[in-house]
Amino acid sequence: MGQDYIVLMVESDSRDKNADLASYVYRLEEELRALRDERAKLESHTFLLQKKYVELRREFERLTTPPLLVGTVLDVLPNYRAVVKNSNGMTFLVNVMSSVYDKIYPGAQVAMSQQTVAIVDVLPEPKDERVRAFEVVERPEVSYSDIGGLRDVIQEVREVVELPLKNPDVFKEIGIVPPKGVLLYGPPGTGKTLLAKAVAHETNATFIHVVGSELVRKFIGEGAKLVRDLFKLAREKAPAIVFIDEIDAIGAVRTEALTGGDREVQRTLVQLLAELDGFKPLDGVAVLGATNRIDILDPALLRPGRFDRIIEVPLPDESARYEILRVHTKGMKLAKDVNLRALAKAAAGMSGADLKALVTEAGLLAIRKGHKAVRMQDLREAMEKVRKKKVDKGPAHIYL
Repeated sequence: MGQDYIVLMVESDSRDKNADLASYVYRLEEELRALRDERAKLESHTFLLQKKYVELRREFERLTTPPLLVGTVLDVLPNYRAVVKNSNGMTFLVNVMSSVYDKIYPGAQVAMSQQTVAIVDVLPEPKDERVRAFEVVERPEVSYSDIGGLRDVIQEVREVVELPLKNPDVFKEIGIVPPKGVLLYGPPGTGKTLLAKAVAHETNATFIHVVGSELVRKFIGEGAKLVRDLFKLAREKAPAIVFIDEIDAIGAVRTEALTGGDREVQRTLVQLLAELDGFKPLDGVAVLGATNRIDILDPALLRPGRFDRIIEVPLPDESARYEILRVHTKGMKLAKDVNLRALAKAAAGMSGADLKALVTEAGLLAIRKGHKAVRMQDLREAMEKVRKKKVDKGPAHIYL
C-alpha cells in the first residue's frame, strides 16, 4: 500500500512538471511570434525610411546642382557637335551628349552645362497656355438630329469635312488633296456653331472652338504665336476640328494700317493664312470658319487652298422652322391646342436661335401662369416678346 502511494505521488509530480514545462514552452513560442511580428514591422519601417532617405538625397542633389543654361540650336553638325545661341545672344560651337544628339534640331531649345556649355538635355517646345483656355471638347454631344432644317448644308459639310477625316484613303486613291477648310456664313443664330459641333461628334474628332477676337493681342507677335500654338494643339489632338467663330475679327480686308493694333491684326491674319496653306500639312485637321460679315473678309482668306468651300447658312424657311420647333419642343409638355406648323408659318424671318428662345420663353410663361402644359397662346405671346427684343436690338449684321 505504501509503495503504491509513493508511485502515485511520483506520477502526479511528473504530470505537474510536464504541464508547467508545456505552458512555459507555449509562452516562449508566443513571445517569439510577437518578436518576429515586431521585427517585420521594424524592417518594413526601415525600408520606408531608407526609400525616403534616397528621395531626399536626390532632391538635395537636384537643388544643389548648378543651374543649366538655356540656348537655341542654330545648326546640327557631325561628330556630336552643334552651333547654339544662348539667352545673351552669344553663339557657341558645343559638344552634344550622345543620348541627346538624335533629338536636337535647328530651332530646338536645349539645356547646356555652365562649365562646358555642352548640350545635356532637350527642352519641350514652349506653348502658350492661353491656347488651353479655348473650348476643347473631346467629343461634343450635339448630333445632326439636334439640328432642324439645313439638310442641304449638312450634306455639303459632311462631304468636305466628315469624309476626309473618316476616310482619307478615298482621296489618295483618286489622287486629289481633300479640302482644307470650310467657311460658313449667314445671319446670327442660324446654326453655324451647332453644325460644326455635330460634324465633330460624327467624326469622333476633338472640337477646338475659338472666337476670332481671342486671337487679337496687344503686343507684337503675340497673336501670330497664338495661332501657331492653336494649330499645333490641333495636330496633337488629331483628328480635330478647329472652329474659328467670328473670323472677320482677324480676317478683314487688309488696308494701309495706320496704328500698331491694325498691324498686329494683319500679322495674325498672315499667320492664319500660312497655317492654312503653309508647308506643314494639316493631316487629320479640318478648319471651319464662321462669319456674318463675309463682305469684309480678305480675298486671300477666301481663295481655294485655304477655305476651299464657302457655304451659306441661311435663315430657315417654313419647313425648316417647323423642324427646328420640333427639335426644341421634343422634351416639352405641350397642350392639345398647340399647332407647330401654324407657329412655324407665323415665325417668318426668325432664326434657329430665335426659335429656341421662343420655346424657352413660352415655357417660362406657362410656369408663371400655373399651366400644366405649354399652350398655343403661351407660344404666341413668347413670339411677340422675342420679336420685340430683336427690334430693340436694331438691325442684324450685314451678310451676302
